[in-house]
Amino acid sequence: MDLEAKKISFVQEFLRLQNEEIINGLEKMLHKRKAELLEKEMKPMSMQQFNKEIDQALDDSKNGRLIKASELKTKVQKWS
Repeated sequence: MDLEAKKISFVQEFLRLQNEEIINGLEKMLHKRKAELLEKEMKPMSMQQFNKEIDQALDDSKNGRLIKASELKTKVQKWS
């Protein structure tokens, strides 16, 4: 069974669930596993990349390409 078929089968089985405890457990396991995989795949950036990003941030600040955290929060709240 390929990945797409596995996902479809899993979703179908998930939609048949009537037990909230099982659904909560699956949700918790999914979030935990995704976080573990993300952490495993993360690699430290090189000093060259780090300096490049600092330079870009300074340039953005100098040229007014910033947004206040409060403005960003307002925009994000409108997404839902």
